Amino acid sequence: MRTLLLATRNPGKVQEIKAILNGVRADIHSLIDMPHLPDIIEDGATLEENALKKAREIFRIVNMPVLSDDTGLEVFHLGMKPGVHSARYAGEHVSYKDNYRKLLHELHDIPHSERGAQFRCVAVFIDRGIETVAEGKCKGVITTAPRGKGGFGYDPVFIPQGFDQTFAELPLETKNRISHRASAFFQMKESLLAHFS
Repeated sequence: MRTLLLATRNPGKVQEIKAILNGVRADIHSLIDMPHLPDIIEDGATLEENALKKAREIFRIVNMPVLSDDTGLEVFHLGMKPGVHSARYAGEHVSYKDNYRKLLHELHDIPHSERGAQFRCVAVFIDRGIETVAEGKCKGVITTAPRGKGGFGYDPVFIPQGFDQTFAELPLETKNRISHRASAFFQMKESLLAHFS
């Protein structure tokens, strides 16, 4: 069975992606399993640029199929910020909590009707002669305070459209059905099922 390398060291992301890609005939590993590989500096101006850069640079090093993504939270009232800077919104080497606390502070006097946001995920798959891109979105609203113990990142402050619980309160199976990452990776899964058949 061929190996598929997920270009991330984020254990929460690895768990979600592996669950979504269940059924793909590949031995799925991540950069957590390969600590000797370098960190790729995500300095692109867009999510697409970052996802492509990660996939291309890791593929060049390992010469095996690579799947990468970049994800951002885009808040309409803030002009689509934090966007590509979501992971380091409060600065370098900060916690998830630091990032969403900064976001909540910036929205502290904004009414519910103006707290609309969307998560956007761009996924990239690269193998010899193949470069495939998929994008997923999930619209919702930002809470006034964090809720829930699950998920990671901004999950405790994001309520997806059609629900009254945050991503951090919803079961993982539900999140993996409706999320931005689910949308992008379920599209990508069709290509992967064919590629690894």
